[in-house]
Amino acid sequence: MTTEDIITALRPLADPMRAPAMRAYMRDQFPFLGIATPARRAATKIPLRALAGAPAAELLDSANALWALPEREYQYAAIDLLAMHWKSFSQDDLPKLQALVLKKSWWDSVDGLAGVIGDVLRFEHQGMDEALQHGNFWMRRIALLHQLGWRAKTDERRLFAYSVSLGHENEFFIQKAIGWALRDYARHAPDNVARFISENRARLSNLSVREAGKHLSP
Repeated sequence: MTTEDIITALRPLADPMRAPAMRAYMRDQFPFLGIATPARRAATKIPLRALAGAPAAELLDSANALWALPEREYQYAAIDLLAMHWKSFSQDDLPKLQALVLKKSWWDSVDGLAGVIGDVLRFEHQGMDEALQHGNFWMRRIALLHQLGWRAKTDERRLFAYSVSLGHENEFFIQKAIGWALRDYARHAPDNVARFISENRARLSNLSVREAGKHLSP
């Protein structure tokens, strides 16, 4: 697959009438082609699948080439590529995946990459302690979210320690991530999360507590 294959697949679907609203939703940070997610994924499915069996270096080169294009749909296509072929990556590739976190960063791309990184980690935590201390809050968000969906495989001690460690931060996207990560784990261990919140209420923001407790019994 080349970048041109994705451009060829997506350009004809561009909708100038839809693009301004999509851009506004992302705080006018990125230009958009104006393509809805289902249409984008349908159009790129074949060229992305054509990369099956490609080495990690080639996949990362393709993802970086897409990331360099201005319209946001190309970054989404890059995340789709990485998510589709996550089994081709090893933990040695994590620094290059994390490097994408710091480019054109916003919640949509960062959360997509958190899912990819979580898959590649395969219930381990390589580099996440360092990510938690990173100077960029988006990388700290990755550390908080990398265990999403792990359920019984979640490292509860690490999740709770990470939440307390960043609980003092005023950054909205960190507070929200703490709540999201705790809420996700609460689906598996509601009593443990409820007890953690009760014991650490003063160390967490109101937003984190509210998000974490959405599905917990009063």
